[in-house]
Amino acid sequence: MSVLGWIILGLIAGFIGSKIVNKTGQGMVLDIVLGIVGAIVGGVIFSFFGAAGVTGLNIYSLIVAVIGSVVVLWLYHAMARRRSY
Repeated sequence: MSVLGWIILGLIAGFIGSKIVNKTGQGMVLDIVLGIVGAIVGGVIFSFFGAAGVTGLNIYSLIVAVIGSVVVLWLYHAMARRRSY
């Protein structure tokens, strides 16, 4: 998948993941970065369980990326809360 495809997939997955985790976005740049990292994490998680990871710019890959993005955002917020104490 091209860099532009990863950015588009990351933007969409990060946006959807942010809405699921905390109802507000983190900002466009952080949403993209966390979405791309989430796509990678989602691919690793899915391949660990024997399913295909991110296969391209399609609905299945978007679902994988959103699940990974939710995991990454949940960890991000857990670490941020821990630092604030």
